[in-house]
Amino acid sequence: MAKSVLHDQPLQLGRVLDQLVADGLLDAERGNTLKAVAPAMARQQHPLITIAQHKWPDARAPQRVLDLPLLTEWLAGKSGLDSARIDPLKVDVPAITAVMSYAYARRFNILALEVRPDEVVVATAEPAVREWERELTRILGKRIVRVLVDPEQISRYLIEFYTLSHSVRAASDDNRQGERSGVQNLEQLMELGRAGKLEADDQHIVSIVDWLLQYAYAQRASDIHIEPRREQTNIRFRIDGVMHMVYQIPVSVATAVTSRIKILGRMDVSEKRRPQDGRLKTRSAQGNEVELRLSTMPTAFGEKLVMRIFDPDVLVKDYQALGFSSSETQLWTRLINEPTGIILVTGPTGSGKTTTLYTTLKELATPEVNICTIEDPVELVEPSFNQMQVQHNIGLDFASGVRTLLRQDPDIIMVGEIRDRETAEMAVQAALTGHLVFSTLHTNDASSAITRLLEIGVPPYLIKATVLGVLGQRLVRTLCPHCKETAPLDDDLWQSLVAPWKVNRPAGVSRPVGCLECRQTGYRGRVGVYEMLEMTPALKALVTADCDIARLRRQAISDGMRPLRLNGAQKVANGVTTIEEVLKVAPPETLET
Repeated sequence: MAKSVLHDQPLQLGRVLDQLVADGLLDAERGNTLKAVAPAMARQQHPLITIAQHKWPDARAPQRVLDLPLLTEWLAGKSGLDSARIDPLKVDVPAITAVMSYAYARRFNILALEVRPDEVVVATAEPAVREWERELTRILGKRIVRVLVDPEQISRYLIEFYTLSHSVRAASDDNRQGERSGVQNLEQLMELGRAGKLEADDQHIVSIVDWLLQYAYAQRASDIHIEPRREQTNIRFRIDGVMHMVYQIPVSVATAVTSRIKILGRMDVSEKRRPQDGRLKTRSAQGNEVELRLSTMPTAFGEKLVMRIFDPDVLVKDYQALGFSSSETQLWTRLINEPTGIILVTGPTGSGKTTTLYTTLKELATPEVNICTIEDPVELVEPSFNQMQVQHNIGLDFASGVRTLLRQDPDIIMVGEIRDRETAEMAVQAALTGHLVFSTLHTNDASSAITRLLEIGVPPYLIKATVLGVLGQRLVRTLCPHCKETAPLDDDLWQSLVAPWKVNRPAGVSRPVGCLECRQTGYRGRVGVYEMLEMTPALKALVTADCDIARLRRQAISDGMRPLRLNGAQKVANGVTTIEEVLKVAPPETLET
C-alpha cells in the first residue's frame, strides 16, 4: 500500500493526492483540480502543506478538516512509521544540535529529537528518503529511529533550536575571549556592546533573550525562572501552575542574559546584592502586547531572576471563560452593578484574584464611569482604568492611595489588597461616601473574609453597612480536551470531595491521559472554582464582635452559597477537571450537616 505513494524519492503532490482519493479521504474532483492548478507549487513546498492550506473536509468524516496533523497521521500509517509532534520542553537542545550540523539538517529537512545511548530519534517529513539515515548510522555508530513529523514543525524548530544553540555557544566563546583580554565578565561585554564596540557579541545575548520570551509566550507560561547553580543556570517555565525544566545555559551566558533583561526592565545592572523589581513590555509572535513583571534576588550562586508574564487575553475573557456558572454570573453581575458598597475577592497568591478583578473592571469600564485603582504593583496596564502604583519609598501606601483616589471623583475604586486597619477604614469610608469598592483579602474561604475584617478592627456595624459580597476562589488544571477519557467513578474519592454533604454521584468522570497537545500531562489550561457569598439580612444579623465563623458559614450556605468543593465537584461531573485537582486546592469542609 505504501509503495503506491512512496518511492525512493521525495513525496510528489500528484501521487499523494491520488492516494488520498484512493483511501477515501479526499474527493476525486478536488484532487484533480489541485493537480491541474498547482504544478509549480509542488516544488516550492511539502505536498502535505499544499493540501492542508485548502482546509478541505475529510471525505470520511466531514466534521474533520484535512489539516497537517491529520495528514501527518495518515502519511505515518501509509509509511509504517510512528508519528510524533515536537514538544520543545522535552528536547535537550545542546544534545540534539550536536548530532548533525545545521546545514546537513536543513538539506534533508530532518531534526534529531532525542539522543539515547544506542540510538538517535530523528524527525522527518519524507519517509522514503533514506540517504541521510545510512550516513548518520555510519558516522554516529548508533541506530537511527525515524519518526514522521509535520513538515512545518520541523522547519520551525530546526531554525529555533540551532539558532539558540549557536547563540549560547557564541556568547560562551565570546565570554572566554573577553576574560583573556581583561574583560571581567559579560556584564562589561554588554556595556561595550551597547557602546557599539562589540555589537556582534551583544547580538548573541539579544537572540537568547528574544527566543526565551517568544518561547515562553508560545508555551503559555505564566512565569520564567532563571536560576543560577554551581555548574550551570537552569531556565524553568511555570505552565498551568506546574514548573517545567526548559534549558540549561552556562553561568557566564546567564549573567549576560540576566543583565540584558534588567536593562530592558530599567533596573540597576550593577546592583546584585539587593532584590530589585522592574517591568518591561514586548510583543508576542502574533503581535499582541505582553507585559512582564521582573523580580531579582541574590542567591548563593548568583542573581536569580523571575519574570511574571501577564496574559493580554485576561482583559478579553468573559465570566464563562473564568469558570463561572450561569447562576454565579447572574449573582456576580447583580453585585457589581450596585452603586455603592465593598466587594471582596479572597484566596491565596496565584488563585486568579487579579484576573477576576480585571475582567470585572473591564466590563464596568464605560465612558460614563471613572475607574481608579491603587495596586502593588500594577500588574496589567489597561487604558480604560486610572491606575496608581504603591511606592513605599515615598510614603504612598494603600491607605494614602485610597485617600488620594477619593479626591479624583471616582465612581469605582479598586484597592489591590486590604492588609491593615487603616486601608480597611479608607475602603469603608469610600463605600460610605457613595463609591463601589473592589479589593482582595488572603483568606481560606469567602466567609473568613468577614472575620478577617473584624480582626483587623473594622466595627461590625460598618461591615454590615458596606460589604455587598465576597468571592472565594481557587484555580484547578483543566483536562486536555484532545486526550481525556471517561473513567469509572471512585466512590470513596468522590465522597471525600463532597463530604459532609450528600451529592448525587455522576455516572462517570473524565481522567487525564496525556498527548502531544498537553505535553503528556493530561491537562491544558486552568479554570476557577468559586464560592460566592452574598451579604443577606440573615448573614448581617450574625456579624457581631464575637462572630462565630462556623455559624456564619452555615448561614451563607443556607442562603445559597455553594462551597468551593461542591463547585469543584460540579466541574468534575462536567468533565472539566479531576477530583484530585480539586482536593489539591480546595480546603476541606469542617461544618457538620
